[in-house]
Amino acid sequence: MAKWTSVDIPDQTGQTIMITGANSGLGRRASEALAAKGARVLMACRDERRAKAALEEVKVHATGPAPEIRTLDLASLASVRACAAGLIDELDHLDVVMNNAGVMAVPRAITDDGFELQLATNHLGHFALTGLLLPVLLAAPAPRVISVSSNAHKFGKIHFDDLFFEHHRYGRWSAYSQSKLANLLFSRELQRQASEHDTALIAAAAHPGWAATNLSAGPTLGAGFLKPLTRLETFLGQPDHMGALPQLYAATMPTVVADDYWGPDSLGESRGHPTRVGRRASALDSVAASRLWNRSEELTGVAYRWS
Repeated sequence: MAKWTSVDIPDQTGQTIMITGANSGLGRRASEALAAKGARVLMACRDERRAKAALEEVKVHATGPAPEIRTLDLASLASVRACAAGLIDELDHLDVVMNNAGVMAVPRAITDDGFELQLATNHLGHFALTGLLLPVLLAAPAPRVISVSSNAHKFGKIHFDDLFFEHHRYGRWSAYSQSKLANLLFSRELQRQASEHDTALIAAAAHPGWAATNLSAGPTLGAGFLKPLTRLETFLGQPDHMGALPQLYAATMPTVVADDYWGPDSLGESRGHPTRVGRRASALDSVAASRLWNRSEELTGVAYRWS
């Protein structure tokens, strides 16, 4: 049987899809693939210059509406609220939110909201954005929220007593792994609540394996210390268009079900084509998922309103 690729994405005509971090890597490849299938793609990006350059490349692939840029800095709740408010005013529905953007293993930094940068960008920003966009998501006939996690979640622990590493020694990778575990716990609790309120929303997650994406640091942080890893990633990792396949599958295929998790099918989920994958017990902990959700509501001030 032939392996699934972006060519197999169903027709997306009439679908409106928002992708965070769409100016490079997995987000850009996902934007290209979905635009090629006729979707209206909203590219949510922090860096306006890079977003405009990526927009021109994505336009080449579009067979339906021209892709559009929306300004979004996930490390700033003010930016998240402004972006969401604009979309609520503009859209009558939103079919898919692909929570793709992220930073990886950066030096410790605190956002203007007082959050550790990796948890802020990778989890809290997406938590707030999704909650604020819930009215237009629920107005769609079959909405989906896709959270992009990582195999790094397997090494993660949610430090409920010290989420921002204020009292414990900060580790770049432990903070990253915490944020990727948070993505899966968020997706799990989002699905539980969506089902409890009898909505059609599907919350699913995906991970790219080892994809050569040159995952960058935050707005003011260099990634020089990651250069050796980036060189190895370029040599051993799969291309970004392959890494984007699991999240594209999760966003578009009718076989995707509630609380699904998709990743590559080869070499320990490091490369290959989309398949259902498992997750560590820590990512299946419904008590931790609920606890993280409540804490996220407190920190962001965003409460999900299902009615």
